[in-house]
Amino acid sequence: MKKWLFKTNNDWTGFILRLTLALVMIPHTIQHTTGGLGGYGYTGMMGFFTQSLHIPVVLAFLVIVTEIVTPVVLLFGFGTRVASSVLILLMVGIIITSHYQFGFFMNWLGNQKGEGFEYHLLYIGLALASVLNGSGKYSLDAIISRPATNNHKNKMDLIYSAGN
Repeated sequence: MKKWLFKTNNDWTGFILRLTLALVMIPHTIQHTTGGLGGYGYTGMMGFFTQSLHIPVVLAFLVIVTEIVTPVVLLFGFGTRVASSVLILLMVGIIITSHYQFGFFMNWLGNQKGEGFEYHLLYIGLALASVLNGSGKYSLDAIISRPATNNHKNKMDLIYSAGN
């Protein structure tokens, strides 16, 4: 199991996938935790989740924690398969609770009552590819999954070689 969790192709594809997933999630994290970037902050989001969407407090809290933890672990490439799997579940939940009713398309022209779920499907696709591929270059997963050798003089050599 450990071998599969940390296994990576050590390629640019995994690197690009995980950075894209992280960089797209970080602004949402800022909105949902601090209220920055036009968001409602932690209290506002907890109120929205529990009162408007009727999500239990524990689950609402886990959604926000997921939005905090997953981008961080993706940036470092640590447990990318697990983080991406959790993000897939998160996106499916968001589609079901908030966007399915508005149809497929985003609300580019402002003529719908809400946003569709096409963005979420794209995110699910990136996350699924990341689950299948692994973390890619410059990741902690590459270091963890690499067989131990005596060819590295120090830990910095090992970290640098994870990207090559």
